[in-house]
Amino acid sequence: MQLSQAVMNSPFAILTAVVAPAVLTNACSVMALGISNRVARVVDRTRAVTAELHGVDDAPGLRSHLEHQLAILRRRGNLLVKSLRFTYLALAGFSSSALVAVVGGALSHFEVAPASRAAALVGLVIGLISVAGLVLACVLMVRETTMAIENLDEEAELYSVIRQRHEGKER
Repeated sequence: MQLSQAVMNSPFAILTAVVAPAVLTNACSVMALGISNRVARVVDRTRAVTAELHGVDDAPGLRSHLEHQLAILRRRGNLLVKSLRFTYLALAGFSSSALVAVVGGALSHFEVAPASRAAALVGLVIGLISVAGLVLACVLMVRETTMAIENLDEEAELYSVIRQRHEGKER
């Protein structure tokens, strides 16, 4: 019993409580960078499709395909922005829970039990909200990635049909 009491009163126990939020904060930061990169790619692709759309004559199939592309890009952009918001929420939450863990550990070390318990509860709530934000961000990223892959399949099919028509005209 004395050993567990010594561990509980050790200031190093505070550092142990900070490790998980710190690792999750780092993971959220990396995820935010990745999502930001994907947002930039969607913006670039939207500009390219818009420019291509302005250069298309009245080829009805190609025009409708490009308009369809713009609609998909708009939905993908919206998913990415929502995902980025949830990632930032999780990032802020994990950072906050690390701070609450340090404060709660210090309160526990100085034997301020009610405040220590309150800090533990606040840290738990913030942590749960942060995990939920991270999970929602990941779900949105999976949806956006699925849309991107489906869009690639559509584009490949369209260009295959265009190539076949072009080859048929040459004969």
